[in-house]
Amino acid sequence: MKIQSNLNLLKSDLQRYADYWDQSQHPDVMRYREFVESTDMCCFRSHLAGHCTGSAFVVDPSWQKVLLLYHPFLQRWLQPGGHADGDPDLLAVATREAHEETGLPLEAFNPVELGGRKRVPFDLDIHPIPARKKEPEHFHYDLRFLLTADPDLKLQPESSEMKLAWLPLERVADYTDEESVLRMVRKIGVLKK
Repeated sequence: MKIQSNLNLLKSDLQRYADYWDQSQHPDVMRYREFVESTDMCCFRSHLAGHCTGSAFVVDPSWQKVLLLYHPFLQRWLQPGGHADGDPDLLAVATREAHEETGLPLEAFNPVELGGRKRVPFDLDIHPIPARKKEPEHFHYDLRFLLTADPDLKLQPESSEMKLAWLPLERVADYTDEESVLRMVRKIGVLKK
């Protein structure tokens, strides 16, 4: 089956994450794996109980600043990211979403190799999304990738309600108390050592 074979890339990404971060028995990693194994529709927004998403934690090349956006619906400062729309290549999804939400060209984003390996996800998070319009409350199974981009490039938010900012890593907590964002800031500190 084509959908299932395409999910092998996502399953490999999950394994690389678990191996690199020594998280194979972490409850969220196990829950994410179980979700992907439970349905071929895990990457489709139409799977109303939840679906896979891809996010980009975008830092400048010196790893001193991070690019965050103010999400008008969730009313929080977060990393760029969004729905997979059926694509199990969540690195491509993360890069596409970063491009769409920031207005930076696709080629501006460079995936960071972790441990000398390509495609190692930077973070994994499972979080509820509130109900709105025709969508019930559901879960996003978010796989995040570390990307770099030039902070001197001109940003163009996707919508007039969205704000974008390059923030010094040490000031991120002044903008958000979102634990998953703060966790990624801490991970940058670990990687820089």
